[in-house]
Amino acid sequence: MSAIYIMIIASLFIAFSFLGAFVWSVKRGHYDDDYTPSVRILLDSEVEKVTQRATE
Repeated sequence: MSAIYIMIIASLFIAFSFLGAFVWSVKRGHYDDDYTPSVRILLDSEVEKVTQRATE
């Protein structure tokens, strides 16, 4: 029966650790810009084409 208490305490510790990491990442701004990463690959290809045209 004491094993279940240890498992509950360990699971609560892990859950609060992940919650703290999530709150820390939100405060650091990791989720502020959710649009640019999805179109960055499109913008990078346009920049490469322009630089290739300029060098030719």
